[in-house]
Amino acid sequence: MTSKADPRAIVSVVDDDDSVRESLPDLLRELGFSSQAFSSAEEFLQSGRIEQTRILILDINMPGMTGPQLKQELQRRGYRIPVVFITAHADTAARPEVLDDAIACLVKPFSDTALHDALKKALGM
Repeated sequence: MTSKADPRAIVSVVDDDDSVRESLPDLLRELGFSSQAFSSAEEFLQSGRIEQTRILILDINMPGMTGPQLKQELQRRGYRIPVVFITAHADTAARPEVLDDAIACLVKPFSDTALHDALKKALGM
């Protein structure tokens, strides 16, 4: 399901949790997506992968720059990448600044189906 225009297009996962960075790319591959995982917003910004990122899966609460702050920084730089937020805190998922124009906010642990539905929505499917 990568972009027809750019076969290098990927789903980038930004989460400080090692288990998420290890398991989510495997699930994305099973769903037909190419992916790359990053341990922080700063690592993603320095990666050189922004241009190839078709969808961002962002943890809301991370040390340093948070998921919402990364989304704002990308918008400030002129990038409009669809964002699916993930969080371990259900109360955080309902905050307006998190939900503002995000594709979805999934509470961990989320189902494969919920993630797949959010990715399809991000791609306009």
